[in-house]
Order: sequence, then C-alpha cells, then structure tokens
Amino acid sequence: MPSTATLHVLHQAPGRDLVAAEEAAAAFLEALGIDLDSESLRQTPRRMAHGYAELFTPRAFDLTTFPNDEDYDELVLVRNVPLRSVCEHHLLPFAGTVHIGYLPGERIIGLSKLARVAEHFACRPQVQERLTKQIAGWLDEHLHPRGVGVVIEAEHSCMTLRGVQSVGSATVTSALSGALRDDPRSRQEFFALAGVHA
Repeated sequence: MPSTATLHVLHQAPGRDLVAAEEAAAAFLEALGIDLDSESLRQTPRRMAHGYAELFTPRAFDLTTFPNDEDYDELVLVRNVPLRSVCEHHLLPFAGTVHIGYLPGERIIGLSKLARVAEHFACRPQVQERLTKQIAGWLDEHLHPRGVGVVIEAEHSCMTLRGVQSVGSATVTSALSGALRDDPRSRQEFFALAGVHA
C-alpha cells in the first residue's frame, strides 16, 4: 500500500477578497496615470486581481511514496521541470527550470510529485534562494532520503525588464543535503546529470 502525506497549502490567504484586490489594482493603475476608460483596459484590474490570485494559489496534493523494495540506492533525478514564480521585491515574474534529485532511503516517491513540490513553494512571492532551500528541505523532512539536491536556473524579469535590463542573464541556485552535499562523487554525479557545471 502506498503511503501518503498530505501537503497542506502553506501561506493560504485567509479571507482573500478579489473585489478589494480589483479595486486596489484599479487605484494602482490610475495612480500611474493609466486611463482605464478604454474598452481594452476596462477589465484590466479584474484580470490583474484574478491573475495574481492564480499565481499565488498552489494546488493541493498528496505526496505519494512507496516502499523501496528493490533497495535502489542510486540517484533519482528529474530535470528541466518548468518553474515560474513571482519576485517578492518587485512582484514581477521569474521563470526557468528546476532539477530535483535524491538518493533513496527506505521509500521512493512518485516522480510527478517532485514537480508538484516545486510548484507548491513557487506559488507565492519568493526569492530564488529561499525557494531552492524550501524544496530541498521539504523533501528531506518528508521522504528521509540519503541525500537531496535541487538546482534552479531562472531568468528574473526584475533584472531583464527594469533596472539593469540584463537580458539573457540567468540566476542559478542550489541546495544539497546528505550524501549529495558531503560525498564529492555523489555531488559531482548530481551536477553532471542535471547538466549544471559545478
């Protein structure tokens, strides 16, 4: 029988008020001198409110794990999982990919759940460094593997669309634990299979 641990929605906004969010969006746009009277902009505050509500609402899911009956002890890696979040400093999006690997202990995880964990923590205002550690820490806590590795490569629109306007730049962050942190060969294998130069 598979074991499941329900992933509770963290930071779920109690009392979310989309009407107030729409009014605030309208006031924000008007304060920046944007005329909302045209047909194409009239519904923009509503779209903004609903759009951000969607960005900040992760889907709940059960973390399904199974006994490691074969005593599989090599690296399991899911790479190039699409990832998007919102920079908490400017509320502008950042997007890229996440590579998630682990060295199994007594249990293995349904592979799609690795992507779901990443999505869960990305659905809120974030910084990439924290997001990387949250994914790794949650898997450590709930799966008890011999090691976890997470690498995120992302382009931040707060860098590319404003300020320095560094188009094409990518930010890379990593979080490693257990053997993937402490054993040089395991660490090297993880980065090589993830396609990241360490």
